[in-house]
Amino acid sequence: ISPSLNMEILILLAILSTMLGGWGGLNQTQMRKVLAYSSIAHMGWTVIIALINPNLTILSLMIYIMTTLTLFMTLNLSSTTKIKSISNLWNKSTPMTMIVFLTMLSLGGLPPLTGFMPKWLILQELIINNNPTMAIIMALSALLNLFFYMRIIYVSSLTMFPTSNNLKHHWFFSQTKTTNMIPTLTTISSMLLPLTPILIIMT
Repeated sequence: ISPSLNMEILILLAILSTMLGGWGGLNQTQMRKVLAYSSIAHMGWTVIIALINPNLTILSLMIYIMTTLTLFMTLNLSSTTKIKSISNLWNKSTPMTMIVFLTMLSLGGLPPLTGFMPKWLILQELIINNNPTMAIIMALSALLNLFFYMRIIYVSSLTMFPTSNNLKHHWFFSQTKTTNMIPTLTTISSMLLPLTPILIIMT
């Protein structure tokens, strides 16, 4: 249905979506709410390019699904629901904490991670189609998303209350949740930027 859409309505929806998602996620402490506002913001990026380049819309949506799925699976595996819980995750599993941080930065669109690729291509398409003002607004709104992800990383890693793992006995429990997909999804959600020229040709 993309050829029948109204560009003015799409622009309005995109601006409202990115701004609402950016501002709404700033003061959240629950990871579910942060991811909910993040999805609202990312929907703005998907919507604004639907009429100009539908293939780029699909690419943006697929990368977002892969990145969010990585974060959801990691948080589910570690039973993390709040930002404070991420700071406690350092002592349980440092690699898993690094995966969470890396995926968050990718969702925020920080180069050179995969999440930067759809934003870069969408901004390029907007400029090519004589919409530099919209490109600037969308780029500025992306900074809001990146800010609250950086805030989560700062709060959960640099302001963490110091704890010690120097215990004589450690309790290990058998892991019943699957982890097979997490390494593959982490690679996809963080290291696909060098493939951008190939994806440009495909789109």
